[in-house]
Amino acid sequence: VQLQASGGGLVRTGGSLRLSCVASGRTFERHTVGWFRQAPGKEREFVSVIGRSTSNTYYADSVKGRFTISRNNDKKSVYLEMNNLQPDDTGVYFCAAVSTILSNWFKTREDDYVYWGQGTQVTVSS
Repeated sequence: VQLQASGGGLVRTGGSLRLSCVASGRTFERHTVGWFRQAPGKEREFVSVIGRSTSNTYYADSVKGRFTISRNNDKKSVYLEMNNLQPDDTGVYFCAAVSTILSNWFKTREDDYVYWGQGTQVTVSS
């Protein structure tokens, strides 16, 4: 599986962006997909995850209520809708995927994932 993240950009505080993660390969629907981000000078951190079932989602406390993760298996895509963006949301956002059984979707650690996209830059100005 190869992943391509896109949709980043420069927005003002309170603005919105929608990130996309498009996968290649024939078994995307069997993969759990997560989003991570890395701010300048900081370690990469977990943002959100969606399991094979769209009802299985989880968010970091810092983005809960502002970000929404979703997926469209027909388009081999996972999306991260980001609203009310704050300067602390600035960073490079990465999508990652791992093949899982349906119930084993709760993946929040970097080493849970096998496939990684190249990252897309999100910058929120104050």
